[in-house]
Amino acid sequence: MPLPQSLRDFEKRWSHRNRPLDFSGVWRFRELLPFASDEQIVTIGEGQTMLKTSQPVARYVGVNDDGLFLQYEGLNPSGSFKDNGMTAASTHATMVGAKVAACASTGNTSASLAVYASVAQKFKVVVFVGSGKIAFGKLSQALDYGAKTIQIQGDFDDALARVREVCQTEGIYLCNSVNPFRLEGQKSIMYRVLEGLDWQVPDWIVVPGGNLGNSSAFGKAFMELKALGLIDRIPRLAIINAQGANTLYQLYEKEGLRWNGGRYDRDRSSDFFTKMDQEDRRASTLASAIEINRPVNFSKSLRALDVCDGIVREVSDQEILDAKAQVGAGGLGCEPASAASVAGARLLKEEGVIAAGDRVVCILTGHQLKDPNATVAYHSATDEHLDEKLMNHGVNKTPFSNGPIVVENDLDKIINVIRSF
Repeated sequence: MPLPQSLRDFEKRWSHRNRPLDFSGVWRFRELLPFASDEQIVTIGEGQTMLKTSQPVARYVGVNDDGLFLQYEGLNPSGSFKDNGMTAASTHATMVGAKVAACASTGNTSASLAVYASVAQKFKVVVFVGSGKIAFGKLSQALDYGAKTIQIQGDFDDALARVREVCQTEGIYLCNSVNPFRLEGQKSIMYRVLEGLDWQVPDWIVVPGGNLGNSSAFGKAFMELKALGLIDRIPRLAIINAQGANTLYQLYEKEGLRWNGGRYDRDRSSDFFTKMDQEDRRASTLASAIEINRPVNFSKSLRALDVCDGIVREVSDQEILDAKAQVGAGGLGCEPASAASVAGARLLKEEGVIAAGDRVVCILTGHQLKDPNATVAYHSATDEHLDEKLMNHGVNKTPFSNGPIVVENDLDKIINVIRSF
């Protein structure tokens, strides 16, 4: 397929939404993902997401009312951004004749892989999860879509290590984001961001950092688009870690590790991980989707940061949940990890790195109902009672809580409460 002369060339597919590949928010850009023929592609209508301005969130972050954009990936079929990559990985799995596919997951990857396997009907799925390390909203999807779930004693990093060994030993197709086809599909998130901005490049892309697949894919997308002459500049990239899972922040901002043309100091990163193992440091954050200490795309994220003149920050669980409440009050519900992008943007504005007049895109990676427990705990808190799990993660106040009001079953008292709003 010939490459387009302009990104606007993709607009012609908007009028062909009855065609599955043109309907897909990933495959309508298939000239930029040239590894499969149309007949081989596995799609379930992924990528029907939106880029939305949010005045309340813009004011919370501190930028102009029309300068903050939320890229809402929770509208994907499985409820998270993972579908962008999983459609590509599932396509490749069928191309190579895989009979079994596997992944380690904090929840979203397993849900996405399971739904694509159930649609493709070409391969079975095995999911590895850590003990107590998966939200029920996500686990329920993997179970319902037919995936076989193995729960091991340990966290996501342990589960990923085991699944990689199993796939290597048993010849099973691995679907974590170490799979390069996952990252190819995830590039399309940036294509849709540009599409939503009438093909104009924003000043900032702010993304939560977990296994670092998104940030790696975004850097690759912009590098390729610039090389192809389809954009004239590259936005800056900000990757936001949770404080309880801040490997990239520590190595990039504290240790000063840089891509250096691919010759980054591997001894320094290896020493960091060795010390982490010796001290048995475990990731710990309420933002479960980014509760990862050993990101498999670490080196690729360094390249993305280099390409995009990027920076890395960490935010607390308190900041994440406060930002999440602001996103919800603005009309979009997201899971906790998503809100790390908004919390990070606010921090960068306070630092003077982001200017009030900048155009900032925050990536919301997953739907609110992926992890409703954290939402209910935050909004149900009172001055007298704060959920123990929140307190254990450093959340000691809920300034934006909106809990239910308890009132007697009496008409007059109910009306009095309503009138007090």
